[in-house]
Amino acid sequence: MKVSPLSEALGVEVTDVQLAELDGAALDALKTQVFENGIAVIRDQQLSPEQHIAFAKRWGGIDVNPFFPTNSGWPEIAEVRKAETQRVNIGGGWHTDHSYDEIPAMGSILVARELPPSGGDTLFASMGAAYDSLSDGLKQTLDTLRAVHSADHIYQPGGFYSKTDQAAELTGQELSTRAVHPVVIRHPVTGRKLLYVNAGFTLHFEGWTREESLPLLAYLYELGAREEFQCRVEWQPGSVAIWDNRATWHLAMNDYHGHRRVMHRITLTGDPIAA
Repeated sequence: MKVSPLSEALGVEVTDVQLAELDGAALDALKTQVFENGIAVIRDQQLSPEQHIAFAKRWGGIDVNPFFPTNSGWPEIAEVRKAETQRVNIGGGWHTDHSYDEIPAMGSILVARELPPSGGDTLFASMGAAYDSLSDGLKQTLDTLRAVHSADHIYQPGGFYSKTDQAAELTGQELSTRAVHPVVIRHPVTGRKLLYVNAGFTLHFEGWTREESLPLLAYLYELGAREEFQCRVEWQPGSVAIWDNRATWHLAMNDYHGHRRVMHRITLTGDPIAA
């Protein structure tokens, strides 16, 4: 296994490894790379859907996303796709997957299936680096706060996607989601403190109104998206990305209109998060 950094803030690229065969100590070594660096990109893979599922099960449990269409025949796999005729993509703003769940997902294993000739990169941002950059005074304030998360404004009727050309693709519009999490969490493996709010699903601080919450949330969103905390994943045929959802944000670039892009995503079960 060869490892090289994607940026100073987070991310590694891994080569000379085959995920279809990875297990035991070698799998543990890859997990360590993901936990310590937030995201690992593995090149030159030929994972079938069955191998994708089998690898995810060796990693841990699988959470089935209730909103994304599944790949026919493999309900564990969500398809993140955009057709040639569509203008809106999935995940086009900074977010953390499943923060609206009481036990958020650990992360995801995303496999490139169909790529546009150019564009469609994914940006990641380190919430450990973002937290580390805060003043001691703001850290002390945020350490005492909890925030309310929901996906209702995104997926329910009248929500964001209902007004776009993705509306017919998505499911689960009848579901209601709500969770309350500490604004600062500690990574269960590395112990690093992480900022845990995101523009996609965080509504307000617990006990605060949304109007009161927005100025501070807006500052944290601007901070977390600063370029020095980012890395960029340029997708290639055979690329797989595995990220730690607790430690990162991500954003899918929507710069390939007129071309089809299909990604297969398996969401990995997480553990309860704590301040």
